[in-house]
Parts: sequence; C-alpha cells; structure tokens
Amino acid sequence: MSEKVPQEDSRASFAKRIDPKKEPLTPEQVAFIRRVELEQWKKNCQKLRGRNIFTGLAIGGLVLGIYGYTFYSVSQEKFLDELEEEAKVARMRAPKTSAN
Repeated sequence: MSEKVPQEDSRASFAKRIDPKKEPLTPEQVAFIRRVELEQWKKNCQKLRGRNIFTGLAIGGLVLGIYGYTFYSVSQEKFLDELEEEAKVARMRAPKTSAN
C-alpha cells in the first residue's frame, strides 16, 4: 500500500491540519471546533436515542411477557387445590376434641 503524503501546496486552506500544541488556536478556530463537535454530538445523540428506545421497549416487552406467562402458568396449576382437599379429608378423619 502506498502512503499518502500531505501536499504542502494544496489550495484548500480549510483542510489544513493544525496541531494545537505547537500553534495556538484563534478564537474563531476554537468556536468552529466547538460548533462542529456540537453538531456531531447531536447527530450521534439522535442515533443513540433511537437505539435506546428500541432497547428499552424490547426489555420491557420481555419483562411483561415473563410476568404474563408466570401468572398464566400459576393459574393453571392445581396442586394447591389438591393439597387443600387432602387437608380437609385429614381434618374430617381426625378425632374431634374440645380443642378443635
């Protein structure tokens, strides 16, 4: 692969690379950098907001699904009813005392 060497006689002054450690930035350059960074942040924020909403809805749907399934499966279980019937039968067969 060939390396790209920046050309010094380029006519595009807006593409000039600046090293802020070597050259101090002018207030216009600082304002421009802040404005561009803010625009990039807003653009990325909109993408992230959409992803976060989708993720939140997916997690919420999963939680509601598990919650609903739990109620559905517990309502179909009959083992507690069987235990209560066995307890009634055991009470009926037990001898009657004054404490009962």
